[in-house]
Amino acid sequence: MTTFEFPPRGAKRDLEEGPVFTPKFDADGLIVCVASEVRTGDVLMVAYMNAEALRLTMETGVAHYWSRSRQSLWRKGDTSGQVQRVQEMLVDCDQDAILLKVEAGGDGKACHTGRRSCFYRSVEGGAESARLVPKPDTLAP
Repeated sequence: MTTFEFPPRGAKRDLEEGPVFTPKFDADGLIVCVASEVRTGDVLMVAYMNAEALRLTMETGVAHYWSRSRQSLWRKGDTSGQVQRVQEMLVDCDQDAILLKVEAGGDGKACHTGRRSCFYRSVEGGAESARLVPKPDTLAP
């Protein structure tokens, strides 16, 4: 089996303005991926992809990620039923972050805590007095 590789990265102008998708993976071979709900724009989660997860996402239209804690590939929804069907994929200016606009399946929840979004607390106060406050619309499941 041959390992898939994305094209080599080009000059800065090519990355920022050119038509070739050349994602920049970090030293661990990962790229940051933000998943948002396509209808509302709400951010559901931030995860990481390796080249295989990105390739599978592009080929299947279903979000695949790399679990840093388990060191394994996972398809979102395999165990929870919350499959994320990709409606649009965007890349940032220097191609080192991915934004997936998804339709969340199952009950629409994306967070392992049982909430719709992983972003369910606001940070309030200054740096020395910071505290986390649950957002009213994201109370515990």
